[in-house]
Amino acid sequence: MAPLSKARTALAALRADLAGEVLAPGDPGYDGARTVFNAMIDRHPAVIAQCETKADVVRAVRFARDLDLKIAVRGGGHSVAGMALNDNGLVVDLRRMHDVTVHPGSASVRVEGGAVMSHLDRATQPHGLATTGARVSTAGVGGFVLGGGNGWLDRAFGLAVDNLLGVELVTANGSTVLATARENPELFWALHGGGGNFGVATALTLKLHELPEFSVALLMFVPETGPEAIRIYREIIATGPPEVGGGVLYITGPPEPFVPGQLVGTLLCAVLVTYVGGEDGLRKLAQPLLALPHPAEVVSAMPYADFQCMLDVPPGLRNHWSAEYLTALPDELVDIFCARAPSMPVPSSCRHVLFPQGGAVAGPPEYPVPYRDAAWTVHPFGVWEDPADDEKALRWVRDVRADVRPWRTGAVYLNFIGDEGRDRVVAGLGTENLNRLARVKRQHDPDNVFRYNHNIPPA
Repeated sequence: MAPLSKARTALAALRADLAGEVLAPGDPGYDGARTVFNAMIDRHPAVIAQCETKADVVRAVRFARDLDLKIAVRGGGHSVAGMALNDNGLVVDLRRMHDVTVHPGSASVRVEGGAVMSHLDRATQPHGLATTGARVSTAGVGGFVLGGGNGWLDRAFGLAVDNLLGVELVTANGSTVLATARENPELFWALHGGGGNFGVATALTLKLHELPEFSVALLMFVPETGPEAIRIYREIIATGPPEVGGGVLYITGPPEPFVPGQLVGTLLCAVLVTYVGGEDGLRKLAQPLLALPHPAEVVSAMPYADFQCMLDVPPGLRNHWSAEYLTALPDELVDIFCARAPSMPVPSSCRHVLFPQGGAVAGPPEYPVPYRDAAWTVHPFGVWEDPADDEKALRWVRDVRADVRPWRTGAVYLNFIGDEGRDRVVAGLGTENLNRLARVKRQHDPDNVFRYNHNIPPA
């Protein structure tokens, strides 16, 4: 750490140089700026650089290196482990950098590093275009894509990382590089799942796909009907086209208009069928589910960007999530999954989730994304308000993982988990991939400056 006088002089210079704002403890707005999605995270950075330009990012990184400060990078701030923050270091806060530029002629979009999904989806929607995004509108685009990126459109359009065309990056020495299939191709490969290990992504270019119509069927079942509903949904996924997706979510009944008022606060099994196409086609696919008795439903064509907001979870709640990727979804596992739902905190915003894979998710095997061949994903998504529920929620997440152990592939999507130890990082990247990634890390970040992530130490 630099002497106090040097640090004060450097901080004053940073405040003068940045187009954005610089916040330190005691400044107005500091406490709000250090708040992230997960209310269990309470960290106190020494400096928060709210960058507005790539030049701001370069200046902030060089400031931190000169003072030997730890660096964390914040885009959306959704990481359950709070990786967007540190204690007594610098946070490069990208949230003011959220411009989105659509290029319809080339079916591509340039997204600045602080954009969230709603920025991306609202910009592409008027053009009838979209790309695979997260399952909520508030997640950061940069962390989502660089971590792999699965979402509602992945069976049709592939993982988000499969649609990555280029990354503009500020590296650990404060230089700027462009990574594409032709320029810095090894770094480009590493950014397909290696996350924020290699620098600060100030902008990403993504491939877009035509999405003139999008339809959704959300059906609410009482818990006793859950096993039958899931088996029917499993068959719809197995026999349907890759344009059909969605998932199963045990939830606490949401407010109207989605379910009648008397179901609010009760445990429900929600089956969500998404379809890249019109409502008529969706109704044909979902007919076996629609025929099953259910107390509430929403079946409609709707703009994809509107749907992305439909299942948003508000910030400021307590969070703990994890995931396991599954070889199959046999009847025995369906029953086990359903039996575990009542042990989550109810009422709460917790979600006991199953997602299908398949379709385009199984595409480009050359990237460091080892979970492509899984059939299903179980994702215990713990979100609750009362600290008194902490142990119950954490135990529920652990129990869900234990339940599915006989069917797990061993791989995992790192964006779905927090800090679960070194073995899980290896599981999220693959052993052979990790060795190659470590060599790329050595080239671009030999001092492991960018380590507030699922870390890849340099070789």
